[in-house]
Amino acid sequence: MNPLISAASIIVVGLAIRLASIGPRVGQGAAAGQAVEGIARQPEAERKIRGTLLLSLAFMEALTIYGLVVAIPPDISNNLVLSIL
Repeated sequence: MNPLISAASIIVVGLAIRLASIGPRVGQGAAAGQAVEGIARQPEAERKIRGTLLLSLAFMEALTIYGLVVAIPPDISNNLVLSIL
């Protein structure tokens, strides 16, 4: 395999992982900030807000994991091809 192609694929995998983690990270920060603000305004609704926040954070974290699952196989297959050659 061409070394330029293998180097480019490794760089692309790294960029894909970074891009897959940026969105959920920003979303989690915004969601947590809004939850704290909502709890400060209505302390009696804390249990509802906290439950919704935790569910939302789990979905956002799943998006990051999906990004990793999509980005990792090309890297693994690239390393297998390089080890065979």
